[in-house]
Amino acid sequence: MNILILGSGGREHTFAWKLSQSPKLGKLFVAPGNAGTSSLAENIPIGVNDFQGIKEIVLSHKISMVVVGPEDPLVNGVHDFFLEDPELKSVPVIGPQKAAANLEGSKEFAKQFMQRHNIPTAAYQSFTAAQLEKGLAFLETLSPPYVLKADGLAAGKGVVILNDLEKAKQELTSMLKNEKFGTASKTVVIEEFLSGLELSVFVLTDGKNFKVLPTAKDYKRIGEGDTGLNTGGMGAISPVPFAEKDFMDKVYTRIIEPTVEGLKTDNLPYKGFIFIGLIKVDNDPFVIEYNVRMGDPETEVVLPRIKNDFVEIFQAVADQTLDTVNLEIDEDSATTVMTVSGGYPEAYEKGYEIFGLENVSDSLIFHAGTKLENGKVVTNGGRVMAFTSFGTNFQDALEKSYESIKKICFDRLNYRKDIGFDL
Repeated sequence: MNILILGSGGREHTFAWKLSQSPKLGKLFVAPGNAGTSSLAENIPIGVNDFQGIKEIVLSHKISMVVVGPEDPLVNGVHDFFLEDPELKSVPVIGPQKAAANLEGSKEFAKQFMQRHNIPTAAYQSFTAAQLEKGLAFLETLSPPYVLKADGLAAGKGVVILNDLEKAKQELTSMLKNEKFGTASKTVVIEEFLSGLELSVFVLTDGKNFKVLPTAKDYKRIGEGDTGLNTGGMGAISPVPFAEKDFMDKVYTRIIEPTVEGLKTDNLPYKGFIFIGLIKVDNDPFVIEYNVRMGDPETEVVLPRIKNDFVEIFQAVADQTLDTVNLEIDEDSATTVMTVSGGYPEAYEKGYEIFGLENVSDSLIFHAGTKLENGKVVTNGGRVMAFTSFGTNFQDALEKSYESIKKICFDRLNYRKDIGFDL
């Protein structure tokens, strides 16, 4: 079967790498892809939200399945676009329909969903620009730190945590009045701060059945010791050492089952990945957020640990026969370390040639922000590439990732040298 992956990051390169191992795969296409996906698939230079362009690719290349990587096209209704088009409706899309994608598209929607289905999460209130004074007054009732979240999609940068009340008030004003995050912050969710250890749990559902994938923990801040600005993710490890059986049993009964059942109850059609961002407070799980796709860079440690044929898995999602799949998980730990452009997540330059990739043998390299230019691999984004390694524990795996990074170079290369520091 011919498959099209939408996206251009490390997540999509990992999907391409995994799908390309299947004997059931015909030809693989990635739109728009990157330098890494070009070695496994045919890259097609169109945007993930160009639905008409995607339709033309599907028809001209006889695509049998579409795997959606990022959240944008899902929130914008790419799955619905297929279902409503007579020429496309028989082509399965891996990713939820628009109504369900609101779990990521709107923080307020997600909070209301959790309240309805008794899923543990932080207490909250939401405010619009017209309610700014109420929002400022609400901040005064809370104890620091103050958590402010833009309601809509803000490329992973719409969450602000501040210790100072006056700065929190200024930030709320900036988000609502000055539209700091554009339309994403037309509504702002203010919630109580929960103190604990964060991790991510991933679920794949066909709308009736579901499978729980390996746990992972990512590191969002640019600086060592989790300092500095938030990024799209600087590294990840899987499995998470502190996610013991007792804790995961609570996650399963209190969060995963009510989430999947809640989607059915609310008639939110869902065929795809549910990313559940959790925090472990004492020994109890609380949901921080939902995402409606796999995380990045968590994909780069979760998928390599799954031994199954992913064409078969995705076909089972399409056919709603996921209950017949027996997931096989590698017992080894996997880690990934993200190399980034100097200056990221603020201003950075692109177009630097990447040297030494041929010297790396102990790690998998998943390209994120790269492209081919005159036969050379050059930087083309803030997060450039992820180095994924295996080991009997995460420390051994990390050592391999760091050794591999030392074998490559590009101008102003940066990476965190303390992934897993808190474990």
